[in-house]
Amino acid sequence: MGNLKSVKKAIDFLGYDSRIQNDLQGATKLIIPGVGAFAEAMKHLAPFREEIEAFANSGRPVMGICLGQQLLFEHSEEHGGSEGLGLLPGVVRYLPRLEGLKVPHMGWNTLQVRDRVLFEGIDPGSQVYFVHSLYTECVEQADIAATSTYGIEFPAAVRRENVWGCQFHPEKSGIIGLAILRNFLAW
Repeated sequence: MGNLKSVKKAIDFLGYDSRIQNDLQGATKLIIPGVGAFAEAMKHLAPFREEIEAFANSGRPVMGICLGQQLLFEHSEEHGGSEGLGLLPGVVRYLPRLEGLKVPHMGWNTLQVRDRVLFEGIDPGSQVYFVHSLYTECVEQADIAATSTYGIEFPAAVRRENVWGCQFHPEKSGIIGLAILRNFLAW
């Protein structure tokens, strides 16, 4: 659901081979970027659901970016609710509408890092770029790789073994975002 070319450009800039393709033939890593609505994105992914699940279960690295992170979870309450890929336990919820805060949340926010694998070489207090109206609520606190705050504290990044996700856009987060993408691609 969009954002494919900017993620590809960032990966190519880092010197890695990347392709936008309709199957996982020959893939060693999978990145699911996204901008848009959860249910519509799941319609596009439905024909590949079993292939994505088998890819993740094989131990090969999977990363979701923004909507892509949300799609990794079991369910979203967006627009009445939709089933997700179910690679991570949890639910996607709307950001609360709090006085003085606009939704969607757009802008640079600080990360509170918990997982050093994804954030190897990233300084504490680094900022990344967000554009979102929903956030992931993890069942397992151990799956939260980093948090950020926008009215509430929310998972800014998740990681369970080989399945990673960033609610923010690393491809739009300058040097910090490129370093995070490099960590995933080198893993």
